[in-house]
Amino acid sequence: MDHPENSKEYKGLTVNSGVEQPATVNPYLKRGRYKRHELSAGDMVEGILKGNVTVLSQAVTLIESVNPDHQAKAQEVIEKCLPYSGSSIRVGISGVPGAGKSTSIDQFGMHVLDRFGGKLAVLAIDPSSERSKGSILGDKTRMEKLALHPDAFIRPSPTAGSLGGVARKTRETIILCEAAGYDKIFVETVGVGQSETACHSMVDFFLLIQLAGTGDELQGIKRGIMEIADGIVINKCDGENVDKCHLAARNFRNALHFFPASDSGWQPKVLCYSGFYGTGIKEIWDMVYEYVNFVKGNGYFAYRRNEQSKYWMYESINEHLRGNFYNNPAIQRRLQDAERSVLVGERTSFAAAKELLDIYFNKER
Repeated sequence: MDHPENSKEYKGLTVNSGVEQPATVNPYLKRGRYKRHELSAGDMVEGILKGNVTVLSQAVTLIESVNPDHQAKAQEVIEKCLPYSGSSIRVGISGVPGAGKSTSIDQFGMHVLDRFGGKLAVLAIDPSSERSKGSILGDKTRMEKLALHPDAFIRPSPTAGSLGGVARKTRETIILCEAAGYDKIFVETVGVGQSETACHSMVDFFLLIQLAGTGDELQGIKRGIMEIADGIVINKCDGENVDKCHLAARNFRNALHFFPASDSGWQPKVLCYSGFYGTGIKEIWDMVYEYVNFVKGNGYFAYRRNEQSKYWMYESINEHLRGNFYNNPAIQRRLQDAERSVLVGERTSFAAAKELLDIYFNKER
């Protein structure tokens, strides 16, 4: 290319030609963005049934998508996988932040895989920021041994401000994992409030991790979580904390006597262990399998699975109605006006809500 700066009128200024662009290393490479081949619902189901982890991950991402087209495809995949599910043992693991849930799951998972074999899926619900709406999704980094195990699948999911929606997606993910051959499912909760109830509604055994030496252990009996726990374990029972842990265990055992008997007829046990040193793990899983054999023997296992299915049917109805309401064009046109009227004090929030609901139901009719 001839540069005008090289003309005679520009003395002392010379612009050299640029370096010639070399040929591409791969002559068959097409310029432009690479588009990944999109699997059909049938291909996904086939890959899941073969235990393909990549396809399983794509299917879980499809379930978590809010795109209506993705949701329709996800439901097709779930329905086709449903006949191959239901053969796993589902364990919910909860506890206050800092109780050592992720470290314990790492130890639990390695113990279960080494002792019983099979395959393990860990589904972790990670809280999202109310400000940035983002999640760290770093639970996998704290499960160092399990993350490298070929028979383990770890999948963190963000709450994204909607715990119920994530819980439903987690339940659907359980179905896919079971169809992929995972016979042991761990569900780790956020560790606060409503998440425990949601987790309890999708697992067979609910394990509560507690700590000793953090104050009055009997404060635990004031929370409803103690009533739904099938087993209570006290972590960090090592070093100088051993006596405190055994004292806390005794207090929890005494507190459990004040609760009415569970529908299963099972009396929850309280055990101590150390997730860091891996001591007391065997006793915990002896308790879990003892519970499973107990409830299978008296028929409560199948009864609870059926009750959970019924519960999630109603939850799906509620979520679908909620989504249909906010996506309704008439509601979208009036929602901001109703919000503004509430903020400036022209009407109460209840009156504004009633007006929107009246518009919605009239529109539906």
